[in-house]
Amino acid sequence: MRILIRTSKTAIWARRIGRIAIPLVILPVGMHHLGLIDSPSFFTVAILALIVSALAALVGLLALIRLWFSGDQGWGKALSGLFLGLICLAPFAYYGYYAWRYPPVTDIATVPRGELPLLFLPDTAKMPPPKLITPDEQTRIFPNATTRTYPLDVVSLFGVVERLAQNEGWDIRLTRAPGLDGTPGRINARIATIPGWREEAVLRIAPTPTGAKVDMRSASINAPHDFGSNGTRIERFMVTLDNEVTTLLRDNPNVNQPSPAEDDEPAPTVEGEEG
Repeated sequence: MRILIRTSKTAIWARRIGRIAIPLVILPVGMHHLGLIDSPSFFTVAILALIVSALAALVGLLALIRLWFSGDQGWGKALSGLFLGLICLAPFAYYGYYAWRYPPVTDIATVPRGELPLLFLPDTAKMPPPKLITPDEQTRIFPNATTRTYPLDVVSLFGVVERLAQNEGWDIRLTRAPGLDGTPGRINARIATIPGWREEAVLRIAPTPTGAKVDMRSASINAPHDFGSNGTRIERFMVTLDNEVTTLLRDNPNVNQPSPAEDDEPAPTVEGEEG
């Protein structure tokens, strides 16, 4: 007599749900990056992807437990569903960790935000009110997100800042060199995060009595939480700038000294007439 061994329906559904979770996690990220869906729609789809991914992992785990006791077939399908569910949950776990580590803030600046304005673009006009932290919290959480002052002339410092911003791969939208009348230089750049949220960095380079200073702002345009990206961006950029300026001053100790004026040529001698 032939014994019929059934394939667990729970295992079948685990793999099916896992296969649905993969495109549900990947495709919206690409569409968000390309601007094919707006941020509120992306957030809604992300929540749906989280639910489906968790369901795939849960059904896969349940299928494995039932297979252990029933002896049915479907171990591969159950493991596949569990694996796909866990893979899809990994990005949510990653950002969940940073949401726990950093407070829900969307705008960080080294000076009052009004001094470093964002570009007025269509998405900027639709920005929700920013989520802010107190100066004490900012000092505690992002200790290196502070104004930098250097014994370097404003033109040279602006060149260094502009080069570093370009090296970051940011989409630079505005570059305004410092003016001869003391007007600060300014750089505005856009950054797309991995999930496709847009953020904007603003840099101001202003002269001081002994050199020049740099202030920076980084703000999320439409994200409900920056997961620490704005504060860490400012810290990372400022520390890199510290190293660049230190190297520049070390290798060019006379960079701030005016070029010596060329000696005037002696006036030709005019011989007077004899007599």
